[in-house]
Amino acid sequence: MTEELSKQYNPKETEEKWYKTWEENNLFSAKVSPEKSAYCIVIPPPNVTGILHMGHALNNTIQDILIRYKRMKGFSSLWMPGTDHAGIATQNVVERSLAKEGLKRQDLGSEKFIAKVWDWKEQYGSTIIRQLKKLGASCDWSRERFTMDEEYSKAVRNAFVSLWSKKPTGLIYQDDKIINWCPRCQTALSDEEAPHKELQGNLYYLKYPLKDSINEFVIVATTRPETMLGDTAVAVNPKDKRYKKLIGKTLILPLVNREIKIIADNLVDMNFGTGAVKVTPAHDPNDFALSARHRLQLINVMYPDGKMNENSGDYKDMDRFEAREVILEDLKERELLEKVEPHPLSAGHCYRCHTIIEPYLSKQWFVKMKSLAKPAIEAVKKGKIKFYPPRWKKVYLNWMENIQDWCISRQIWWGHQIPVWYCSDCKKNIMASVETPLKCTKCGSTKIYQDKDVLDTWFSSWLWPFATFKNKVDLQYFYPTSTLVTAPEIIFFWVARMIMAGLEFQGQIPFKDVYIHGTVRDIEGKKMSKSLGNIIDPLEIIKEYGADALRFSLISTTAQGQDVYLSKDRFEQGRNFANKIWNASRFILMNLKAENVNADLCVFFKNEKLDIANRWILSRFYSTLKKTEEDLAVYRFNEAANNLYSFFWHEFCDWYLELIKPQIDQKQTQLIMYKVLEKFLRAIHPFMPFISEEIWQRLPGAKGSIMQQSWPHLQKNLISNSDEKQMQLAFDIINTIRNMRAQMEIGLASQIEIKLTFCDKSVEKTISSLISHIKNLAKVGNLTITEIYQPQKNEFVCALKDLNIVMPLSGIVNVAEQIEKNQAKIDKIKSEIKNKEGMLANKNFLSRAPKEIIDAERTKLKDMYEQVDKLEVIKNGLR
Repeated sequence: MTEELSKQYNPKETEEKWYKTWEENNLFSAKVSPEKSAYCIVIPPPNVTGILHMGHALNNTIQDILIRYKRMKGFSSLWMPGTDHAGIATQNVVERSLAKEGLKRQDLGSEKFIAKVWDWKEQYGSTIIRQLKKLGASCDWSRERFTMDEEYSKAVRNAFVSLWSKKPTGLIYQDDKIINWCPRCQTALSDEEAPHKELQGNLYYLKYPLKDSINEFVIVATTRPETMLGDTAVAVNPKDKRYKKLIGKTLILPLVNREIKIIADNLVDMNFGTGAVKVTPAHDPNDFALSARHRLQLINVMYPDGKMNENSGDYKDMDRFEAREVILEDLKERELLEKVEPHPLSAGHCYRCHTIIEPYLSKQWFVKMKSLAKPAIEAVKKGKIKFYPPRWKKVYLNWMENIQDWCISRQIWWGHQIPVWYCSDCKKNIMASVETPLKCTKCGSTKIYQDKDVLDTWFSSWLWPFATFKNKVDLQYFYPTSTLVTAPEIIFFWVARMIMAGLEFQGQIPFKDVYIHGTVRDIEGKKMSKSLGNIIDPLEIIKEYGADALRFSLISTTAQGQDVYLSKDRFEQGRNFANKIWNASRFILMNLKAENVNADLCVFFKNEKLDIANRWILSRFYSTLKKTEEDLAVYRFNEAANNLYSFFWHEFCDWYLELIKPQIDQKQTQLIMYKVLEKFLRAIHPFMPFISEEIWQRLPGAKGSIMQQSWPHLQKNLISNSDEKQMQLAFDIINTIRNMRAQMEIGLASQIEIKLTFCDKSVEKTISSLISHIKNLAKVGNLTITEIYQPQKNEFVCALKDLNIVMPLSGIVNVAEQIEKNQAKIDKIKSEIKNKEGMLANKNFLSRAPKEIIDAERTKLKDMYEQVDKLEVIKNGLR
């Protein structure tokens, strides 16, 4: 006998114990091994501010499955971990902490504030790493990187200088442009960092008086009246007959009394508003482009914090939205507000603080993207990089083929300071350098200072697949990496940019496959968020159900690339499966004799013929293994997980263990039972690492960790379609007999007789070898097989393929009473069907009832039809 498992599985005790063991024995470590192929994943680095959420849990479970699977397949498998400094997010967190003390970052100054952020990072920055360990993440933690490590920071500066100095004209430049500006964070944002949200706003119609004219106006429509103070023209379409005579005339800008011209431009939409539009070049990207064509003045009317500045006259120091209301009141008093109409609009919002962004004229640093995008487009088009699901390829290419220059400067303090220096003396020299220069390279002055802006966080993150390696040997072995697992919302932020960076700085693609998983939502399809109160905390699920239950539940319900719909009870599936594995393993180990399990399967097969049940379970295991490998190869994780689930629960436990109970002490049964269990534990390990390790350690002869074992070898010669069909017939017969018992309300204690009659002689041969199994599992006292069926009274007959299954009922069931009872059920349901059909034909009901109610009623009607069909079969089968 082997060591027994406890009656109940204890995830908390098991998980803490084994993760500690794995770490202490360096089992996550990956080394350069020339005799092995490399497999590498770089973790999407979570923000140092991060707390584990369900999106992290899904993303990292997928990565861990791949890493553990490839490790067992013999690859030198590296999962590179690390965290991102997350410029804006981290600065915001520390600023909120200071606010509790009544302080602002400006009160501390840049140097002290940055020191405060480093202190915060040291104290809280590793929280998410500890949480990933609770999930079971098998990263090589000895390689953990941070995007502001000294060596990583040097890689960032190298990248900047390389792009700056790239011939012929450099790919980095500084310019005044309209950018997305967050008044709360007081920094520029890229287009990807300012996602648009649909809002219900208004369209305000404002009257601009014509100069030297009484009661003549041009009416313009705008959604942002506060920016009118920065207007430098009104534009009309030259084809618009309404305004032809006014082109070139002068208007008086209300409230500030500035003279502005009416200009003509083909891009003006004649159908928007009145067809005349105000032109505010410093606060609108389209107006900015128009101003360049017409050489208009640029007037910025706001401070960086969103308050009106000195160019706004009487409205100075008002918040932009406060100023809007006051301006509208003033226009109304002057009878210059024609009307206000409700108008839906799309406004950019800061991706961190969700403040409405302000299109804002500002001097910023940019990267020219067109030339970087070209090879990255070709790499995907030629199939060097593949997207899973494939639909994301089109999304990627559409963005890349329409790519805009990237604004990389941010006006915050926490981050990689732009490696550009200026000379205070000659005031003309701009120096980009990896190392801090000692003097001006033009005039020799030592009075030099560094640009105050920092780089966009994504400028460091786009280097992640190669900048994480500390030496060339590792880089050459593990790069390009193998698979990137990420979420759809950062395809543009990160995935596309990493491809461009890999090709630009390494001359190679950064990864071969990109797997894009869906978004985790609640059961109603809403995205999980604190504000909605629908968050399911993965750490609470781990505490209640265990990490394996969390992992398996997430993966088994996540179809490739589809969003995940979760409720807390979904995790019961994973918990129940873990308990099933535990209980079945406990049963096997309680009945296993260690001396019976040491034989080699191939040698054993040569000396002993296996019975049908043992041949069948081996065939089903290897069929399942083959399908699982095929699914993992193309990232169908839910199908791979459900293959293993279905095999173990329904075939191994529900059928095989029941089939072999009468012969469980036989040597061949002991060996096959053991072999299938230990191979299954290896196969389920990437999905459920903790419970598989705990049980593995109790197996007779187990050596080392299950992590160090090889993936089960696929023995295709043991897959037998004929054995599987033969056993399936037996299961169909058993299930039919069980259903017949239930329909006739015959308890399992009653020994019944069954007659099997067949039309095809080959069926008789098949059934003959299965009689003992059928009798045992269907609780049949006497089973006979005959070629000819002669109907008799007091029988219940069910047809099954080429068989009739006959159950004599004399002395067991009053058939006449059963027929009467069955007919009463049919009549009752048919009456309910008639009522339900009437309801669903009622136009009043269909027009008033919610769709979900109507759908539910239709489902009930369908179920009723099926119930009647089943009862009719019983009726026809009774003699």
